[in-house]
Amino acid sequence: MYVLTLVTQKGGSGKSTLAAGLSVAALRHAERVALIEADAQGTISKWKERRESRYPVVNCVADPAEVEPVLARLEADGTWLAIIDTPATNNSLSMEAIARADLCLIPARPSPADIEAAIPTLIAIRKLNRRFAFVLNQTPPRGGRLSEAATSLNSLGLLALPFIAQRNDHQDALGAGLGVSEFAPTGKASAEISALWSWVAQHLGMEPMDHEQDAVKIAC
Repeated sequence: MYVLTLVTQKGGSGKSTLAAGLSVAALRHAERVALIEADAQGTISKWKERRESRYPVVNCVADPAEVEPVLARLEADGTWLAIIDTPATNNSLSMEAIARADLCLIPARPSPADIEAAIPTLIAIRKLNRRFAFVLNQTPPRGGRLSEAATSLNSLGLLALPFIAQRNDHQDALGAGLGVSEFAPTGKASAEISALWSWVAQHLGMEPMDHEQDAVKIAC
């Protein structure tokens, strides 16, 4: 089983929205996808309540000691991918989620505050010797700020592609209990999330999707 952890201490970075979107994109590869909600805000749980589909399954954890047993149970049940959505803080629960990850994604909006806030998370990830990548999230379609942010993050580590633009489809999909690739399958937001999932799949060592290159071209 692969474990993907979305983590940063900055609130409002879009971790939960990305977790939901990526989980649904991953469902195109296999049904056995699970979300683990470690964030007391409950965004993923509320999304799941609005969702008609059985998958992805959602498990909630509130204590670091709960993470390993939940992951072990999911693996025993044949789960193929577990995505952990963490709280906006570098607490012990976030640290445990990092420690169990095959890959950590650090979402950051293209602002100095977000990039600065990612540094403590990056230090924690490096201390635990886990693989990671930044994701530029909620970005404007273009502009100098985006280029500057990409350059800054590239100087700190690997930057996932494509960038995820600020689009209404993401929030509308979350409100409908859907992934953005279900809500607007031919839209730009869907293309970007699908391409990001393909990037993640490659870096987890999975078989990449056939449409990856086209999706990246659309999104960039």
